[in-house]
Amino acid sequence: MGYACPVCDDPQQDAEHLANHLAFQALTHGDDHEAWLDEHTPDWAEGGPADLAPRLEGLAEEAEYEAVFEDTTEESSDGELYDPDLQGVDGLPGHDHDHGGAGAHGHGRGHGHGHDHTGGDGIDVSNLDPDAREIVDEAQELTREMLDDSEGDDEE
Repeated sequence: MGYACPVCDDPQQDAEHLANHLAFQALTHGDDHEAWLDEHTPDWAEGGPADLAPRLEGLAEEAEYEAVFEDTTEESSDGELYDPDLQGVDGLPGHDHDHGGAGAHGHGRGHGHGHDHTGGDGIDVSNLDPDAREIVDEAQELTREMLDDSEGDDEE
């Protein structure tokens, strides 16, 4: 069971995932998703997914999907939904080597291991329009800063 996006019918496993989907599409594309949110859930951008999700439950159509969502099963991640060659050991494509500790590996992003982290989530970002590319670049930079900050916290 899950919810169908009321705009594009994309399957979402629960109301919180639906909230994330709708908001992300609205913020990155400003398309029909934004118009739908504005019409059905005024002030949708004021809170987070936990605030928006309950408001969506009565508005979105429940749907049954044949596909199993990755995080809704107790099974291991070695089936069709998980490909270690694509996702790597720690979720990064081709990123299956040990860094010797909890992320404190003492080298930066371009660290000479012969693999490319461009679009670190395995998505080909080369064909994105300039606005989308800017969003991805900013998200990657914010993630790097967040990880650097958390590594500094671990050292204290």
